[in-house]
Amino acid sequence: MAPGTHFAFGAHPHHGFVASATSNMPSHLAHWFLVREQFEPVPDQPGLFRLTEPERNGPRRTRQAVHDLRHHGYAVHADIALDPATSASPPRPVPPNGLSERRSRIAQAAGRSSPRRSAPTTSAPSARPIPPKPSNAPTVHLPASTAGRSR
Repeated sequence: MAPGTHFAFGAHPHHGFVASATSNMPSHLAHWFLVREQFEPVPDQPGLFRLTEPERNGPRRTRQAVHDLRHHGYAVHADIALDPATSASPPRPVPPNGLSERRSRIAQAAGRSSPRRSAPTTSAPSARPIPPKPSNAPTVHLPASTAGRSR
């Protein structure tokens, strides 16, 4: 193991996927990180942590833990099968044949609107705007109401 390594990951015959911290890492900080990466302390084995539920995609979860700790800047040693830097990536999907690819492009083009036509307006017509009252309008005095008087 290289000097300056903080964590080590591997496979254990009885405990499955395990991790431990080296002397370069404070034990309380190692415990904090490993528990958050879904590892639990192994009883009667101080400093050794095992992956919880290893049957639930254990190798991928262990590789993810290695990746996460490296992303945080820690030096991590891992078995080749558990090291995301050296393990094989998942197989790439096979590219589709030309006919289905062409059909897909045609279907996508049919779903788009033409750039030549403008989109119809869908908003309701607005009410007639009221012009603003002029600020320099003269005051008009109307004569008193003549409704009750007789001439």
